[in-house]
Amino acid sequence: MGTELSFLTLITNASKVVQLVMLILGLISVASWALIFQHRRVLKNSHRAFERFNQIYQQGDLNRLYDYLAQKREALMGMEQIIKSGFKEYLKAKKQVHTPTVILQSVERALRIALNKEEQYLSQSLSFLGSVGSISVYIGLFGTVWGIMNAFSALANMQQATLAMVAPGISEALIATALGLFAAIPAVFAYHRFTHGVNNLVQDYDNLSEEFYGLLEQRVFHSKPDEGQI
Repeated sequence: MGTELSFLTLITNASKVVQLVMLILGLISVASWALIFQHRRVLKNSHRAFERFNQIYQQGDLNRLYDYLAQKREALMGMEQIIKSGFKEYLKAKKQVHTPTVILQSVERALRIALNKEEQYLSQSLSFLGSVGSISVYIGLFGTVWGIMNAFSALANMQQATLAMVAPGISEALIATALGLFAAIPAVFAYHRFTHGVNNLVQDYDNLSEEFYGLLEQRVFHSKPDEGQI
C-alpha cells in the first residue's frame, strides 16, 4: 500500500506539463487496448467465416455456391462478399451479352476491388497501433526531459543540493517514460501480430479468388446454354 500511495503522490506532485503527458499516454493506452481486443475479435471471426465458406466452395459447384450466397440471411463476410461481387459482375456482363473476354475482365476487376475493400477493412486499426508504438515512447521521453529540467531548475536557488532533493523530481519525470513504454510495447506487439494475420488471410482470399476466376473462365468458354443458371 505504501508503494501504491508513493506512486500516486509522485503523479500528483508532478508539474502540469508532465501530468498532461501522463494523461495523454493514459488515454492512448486505453484506446490502444480497446482496438487490440476489437481487432482480435474481427480477425478471429474473419478466419472462422473463411473456413466455413471454403468448405462450401470446395464442393466445386458454382450453382450451389451462388444459391448459398443469394439465400444467406446473415451479413456476408470477407470471402463471401468477394465471391458475391464476382458473381454479380459476371451475371451483369453476361446479361449485356458481352464477349467472353470482356466478361472475364469485368469479373477480375470486381474481384480485385472487393478484395481491396476487405483488406482495407481488416487493416483499418493497424495504422493507429503502429503510430502508438512509434510516438508513445517519444511523448513519454518529452515528459521525462521536462520533469528533469524542472527538478534541476528548482535546485538553482538552493545553496546545497542533496540526492533527497533531486530524487523526487527525477522519479516523477521517469514515470512519463514508463507510461510511454507501457503504451508502446503492447501496441507494437499487436501491430506485428495482426499485420501477419491480415496478410495471411488476404493471401487466402486472393488464392480463392484466383480459383473462382478459373472456374468462371471455364464456364464462359466451355459451358453449354442449358448448363444451369450461372
